[in-house]
Amino acid sequence: MWHNGSSLRPCFRPTNITLEDRRLIASPWFAASFCLVGLASNLLALSVLARARQGSSHSRSSFLTFLCGLVLTDFMGLLITGAIVVSQHAVLFDWRAVDPSCRLCRFFGVVMVFFGLCPLLLGAAMASERYLGITRPFSRPASTSQRRAWATVGLVWATALALGLLPLLGVGRYTMQYPGSWCFLTLGPEPGDVAFGLLFSLLGSFSVGLSFLLNTISVATLCHVYHGQEAAQQRPRDCEVEMMAQLMGIMVVASVCWMPLLVFIAQTVLRSPPAMSPSGQLSRATEQELLIYLRVATWNQILDPWVYILFRRAVIRRLHPRLSTRPRSLSLQPQLTRRPTMA
Repeated sequence: MWHNGSSLRPCFRPTNITLEDRRLIASPWFAASFCLVGLASNLLALSVLARARQGSSHSRSSFLTFLCGLVLTDFMGLLITGAIVVSQHAVLFDWRAVDPSCRLCRFFGVVMVFFGLCPLLLGAAMASERYLGITRPFSRPASTSQRRAWATVGLVWATALALGLLPLLGVGRYTMQYPGSWCFLTLGPEPGDVAFGLLFSLLGSFSVGLSFLLNTISVATLCHVYHGQEAAQQRPRDCEVEMMAQLMGIMVVASVCWMPLLVFIAQTVLRSPPAMSPSGQLSRATEQELLIYLRVATWNQILDPWVYILFRRAVIRRLHPRLSTRPRSLSLQPQLTRRPTMA
């Protein structure tokens, strides 16, 4: 560990970057604009969600609860991380002087892990909820669906927070990352760093994979019901198709934004020889790749609300007016027909 023979604190790795390089890489205007767009997008989605929850069905109310948790998580993630990053880019303060005890760096690392895992875990939870709602419509009491949804959102938050706190308990470390404006898990060869990096990467990848599997089954079930022999009695409702379209969009956004970073973390901590030198340095190419993948991942917090905003029935019908003239679909669940009685 590099800090044993160095005056640096455990969260500060040796870096080779000048103040002029930091000015070129870290633009306060770009960071501020990025955060403002993301915050405004999530606020707009929250306002649309608030209106949509009024008078919604039990199944849709449960799904909207998950969406509300997702958008709220993205909003808070942008607000907290953006406040720190924009301040650092604007002032270019020396993190070592401002945070000699590494408390801010550790807090930033916990926040990054928490708000990084939450959208992936919530996506898997939403996929599970829709899978049960479509393939097992009678397996859950409708009256408790919304309470269970909020309880699941709380469980996701608790799980992500517990994982984020592991480095504070000795499993892995949070360290300053290139170009010196953010902290994240350490891509080093130490057993704790490797274990924590793999845990973060594998849990995120598992969530994306589970979402893909369950969403595929749900879509296949909807297509089977829609085109089956009993389609006239069991045709999916518009809201069920709408929810699956939104969920598929969220899954695609999460996969495109997060999978490159998750794969990169796993590859880096397992690399032989180690990517990080005994002194704690990463090659400039590795540091730049990590920064690029991280910036791609942060787009997830901006795109998530727009998936919900744009994939609503009202918007789709405006783009395709013919859909509004289609006969209203019946419930996915079988209709009970009355038997003829003998006179």
